[in-house]
Amino acid sequence: MRSRRTMSQENVELIRAGIRAWNAQDAHAVRELHHTDAIGWGMEDWPERGPFVGRDAVLRWYEQLRATFETDWFEPLEPVLAIADRVVARVIWHGVGQGPPSDLEVTFVYSVRKGEIRSVEVFRDHTEALEAVGLSE
Repeated sequence: MRSRRTMSQENVELIRAGIRAWNAQDAHAVRELHHTDAIGWGMEDWPERGPFVGRDAVLRWYEQLRATFETDWFEPLEPVLAIADRVVARVIWHGVGQGPPSDLEVTFVYSVRKGEIRSVEVFRDHTEALEAVGLSE
């Protein structure tokens, strides 16, 4: 049986792979990281917050977000953090095209089990994201 530390590190690596796949615009790789019953929630002030239920719905949500820009990418701000089966990834989401450039700081909180993303929630406030996993800054 693997230790919790090893499983947490595997979860971190899974999310790092997801960030690399997003930045490479590899929708297939992003899709394969998600469980078929994955659930996603956007930030509270977004017009379509969710929940988005099922891998296909989550991937459609991602496509809609990405369609806002001609090109976009995530720039990790600090190390990806794992707490049991939850992973916290703080990034600047850069977007270019269809209006002024965007540099939005967001924090993603993922639940990962058995090597698949089971849920993802997006926070504008990093402190709120940390509180969601039982931590504080």
